[in-house]
Amino acid sequence: MQPVPLHSLSELERASLQELALYQLQEKLLVGDLSLAKVGPKGSKSIRQKLESFSKEKKDGSPQTFGIPLFQVIDNDRAYKQLQEEVKSSRRLCLEVEATVIRFRAQIQKKSPLGRSCGLVPCKVFSEEPLSPTFLDNSSWNQRRGAMSVDSITDLSDNTSKLLEALQLSHPHELDLRRSRGKKKMLSLNPITWQVPRIVDRCCQHIEMHGLQTVGIFRVGSSKKRVQQLREEFDQGLDVFLDERQSVHDVAALLKEFLRDMPDSLIPRQLYEAFLSTASMEGPVQFATLQLLLFLLPPCHSDTLHRLLQFLNEVAQHAESSQGADGQEIPGNKMTVSNLATIFGPNILQKEKPGEKDSGAMNIEDSTAVILVLQRLIEHYEALFMVSPEMQHDILRRLFQTDPDVIDYLLRRKFNTMLSTESEPLTEESPPSLLPSQSCTLERNQVSSDLYSSVSFLNLDVGM
Repeated sequence: MQPVPLHSLSELERASLQELALYQLQEKLLVGDLSLAKVGPKGSKSIRQKLESFSKEKKDGSPQTFGIPLFQVIDNDRAYKQLQEEVKSSRRLCLEVEATVIRFRAQIQKKSPLGRSCGLVPCKVFSEEPLSPTFLDNSSWNQRRGAMSVDSITDLSDNTSKLLEALQLSHPHELDLRRSRGKKKMLSLNPITWQVPRIVDRCCQHIEMHGLQTVGIFRVGSSKKRVQQLREEFDQGLDVFLDERQSVHDVAALLKEFLRDMPDSLIPRQLYEAFLSTASMEGPVQFATLQLLLFLLPPCHSDTLHRLLQFLNEVAQHAESSQGADGQEIPGNKMTVSNLATIFGPNILQKEKPGEKDSGAMNIEDSTAVILVLQRLIEHYEALFMVSPEMQHDILRRLFQTDPDVIDYLLRRKFNTMLSTESEPLTEESPPSLLPSQSCTLERNQVSSDLYSSVSFLNLDVGM
């Protein structure tokens, strides 16, 4: 096996990984008080229950983006996108019906020697006015079987098996850290859809396109009026497009406000002390602990944090001045990893909810630790969000004990993934000793051998 991205795991594998990460943090690494159940006003609540509660919490209110739980923002984005697709489908259907009526009317007129004055078909049957989209009952079309959006699987091939897998992609609210055995809730055997709020992705894309060379990005002040206008447009659920007309500083301020106003911070407050404790660690121990803590995050928080860290890493790579192809100097934005961590640290790692007053302001030690932790996350985000072969083996071993009937499917999916990533077409430099079909067969046999070795390893481990 090879290291794989976290988001490529199935929903079932991801839930099992969360359990393994929590176990290793509690039993081996013993980070802070993570192993202790905290007592709240309603009684004892474990870390697992708190993670579930903030992942599922709902909040009534009109805002569509700011100040509401992250999963709800993503649900609102999905609902708006689905509505837009239904409107487009309805309009397309209207045009098709109108074109059919026009063709039928033309045929009647062509066949009739009297033209439009034909007595068989009254002239007023076909109105000259274009058909209105409102005459359709959308509810009847919403119930058509097989209707779904496939925008999330555009990168897949037309292979039937992959399409069937894509049709089972999970939604954010479907992830439950518990596999409730009493209710027999079934977790998907396929990856969870990529869950990043529209506002985060569009702000990042705008700055990546227009602001990487902007000096002092995230430090220079913005227009409060323009930022408030953009905020209101997102909160109204409008499809806001950010282009070159928007100021980079306004978009940067909007992104910071979104992260600051989240009722549940991007890194859960229940894990605040655990993340801060990694600041005193070094080397592989620090990396392993941060990775396990990241594995605990719900998918929407994990995916959004990954996108944000990727963006911040890109901004930091343009901090220093450079020379273009023509020898002209390209100014740097002066935003090093340290500067970015100083600005975004308090927005990503929050000890208190927005508006709540802490008993004391964040002390210097905590502030320094927050900055150091975020620096490590920005610098090593790619490796941190990869699942090692050893951890994949642990996941399979665990599932072999709890859900043995799904192992075969998961191994076949990994088998197909490994084939698609490892097989390369022959080039002019490739040795001609093997025909393409022979090479493909050998690769398939090698991968199959590796996977069956994993199965044997699982059987031996369980037997012991």
